[in-house]
Amino acid sequence: MTDDDPKQRLTQLEAKIDAAKKAKSPKPRADADISGGELAWRMVIEMVSGLGIGFGIGYGLDSLLGTIPIFLVLFTLLGLVAGVKVMLRSAQEAQEKQAASTQAEKDERD
Repeated sequence: MTDDDPKQRLTQLEAKIDAAKKAKSPKPRADADISGGELAWRMVIEMVSGLGIGFGIGYGLDSLLGTIPIFLVLFTLLGLVAGVKVMLRSAQEAQEKQAASTQAEKDERD
């Protein structure tokens, strides 16, 4: 027997162990990227920030120009619209990610 034979057997054993570990390892969840709670908080933050920015701009313009709160109302409504638009875009993005991961998981099984 030579010295290479035990080394070769050891590398083969390590390869078999690695293959067994990969076969037994749990597969990542389809929704592991983003959970429902994280998505909900993201949407709430986007809505509130849109409203806050619109309110701030409107209040600042009304204070600067000395007008009645017409800009406050106008920019608050624009902030609401912008917040809803961004929130819907986030929901669509999350839905597309989930659909892609579900499709990949389905393809993997076939």
